[in-house]
Amino acid sequence: MKSTVLVKSDEETDPGYGIKPDKRPIKEYILKGIINLDKPSGPTSHQVAAWVKEILHIEKAGHSGTLDPKTTGVLPIALADSTKILKTLLLAGKEYVTLMSLHGEVKNSQLKKTLSYFQGNIYQKPPLKSAVKRQIRTKKIYSIKLIERKENLVLFTVDCEAGTYIRKLCHDIGLICGTGAHMQNLRRIRVGPFTEEDLVTLHDLKDAYEFYCENGEEKYLRECIKPREHGIRHLKKIWLKDTAISAICHGADLNAPGISKLDPGIEINELVALMSLKDELVAAGRSLKTSEEIMETQKGKITDLERVIMAPDTYPRKWRNHPDI
Repeated sequence: MKSTVLVKSDEETDPGYGIKPDKRPIKEYILKGIINLDKPSGPTSHQVAAWVKEILHIEKAGHSGTLDPKTTGVLPIALADSTKILKTLLLAGKEYVTLMSLHGEVKNSQLKKTLSYFQGNIYQKPPLKSAVKRQIRTKKIYSIKLIERKENLVLFTVDCEAGTYIRKLCHDIGLICGTGAHMQNLRRIRVGPFTEEDLVTLHDLKDAYEFYCENGEEKYLRECIKPREHGIRHLKKIWLKDTAISAICHGADLNAPGISKLDPGIEINELVALMSLKDELVAAGRSLKTSEEIMETQKGKITDLERVIMAPDTYPRKWRNHPDI
């Protein structure tokens, strides 16, 4: 159940500026969209992103978190202007279904006990073929659950911190079991707010785009592509007054008078999404106060700005000497 939003200043938004994300004209909708793509086995994540660019005839697309060529599943693809939000997804938690092959006999009781060892903080050294420096890192496994076992094949789920290597996890499980093990198959079933529930295939996207080009029907393309705001659902939010948005878009940090409402539970140094009252993503920043402190603060800086997403001058400049800034 979603927590009640805290209202700091009850404000109205000017309908003459901005637009609700799902109401954007189709061309703008595409350029500010994100796709929850079901990556097939075989191509690299980079190749999949390149195919999406070709299908939609856009200049830029990027993916959130590389999957090995043989790995399938959730691969969010940000389109054009939406690539600005990828950093927030790279840091989001991931969930996998893993098929592991044990190299010898292991009792079920021993296997379950071994899996339980890996819940919590673990130490990992990235494999030889990795995009990061090979040094020991601490990663967190939120949960690891056995689904099914057939002889030496073990099917289990892993809910983990971003940057956890499942292939290395399987190897380490095998070492503790005393038999050795390797990852045989892997499917990613969640990246932050993206799950398997609304996955789109490359074929779905191609068909939807061709149908739009031939018939002008936008429905199927809008079903395949979600507004970029879909990709920050896992972040807590602060909603801005219209009068504060332009200043934020020009690089100003958020001050207390510019806030209309906010989510409860915001912690100090937490990455938050700064939103318009039309639920457009304006920027991302680090909160300098808790939700309770923000509600009580009447002036002064509330966030350190990390990334501006909205184009400058989407909302009018009303910020010079304005009391809300």
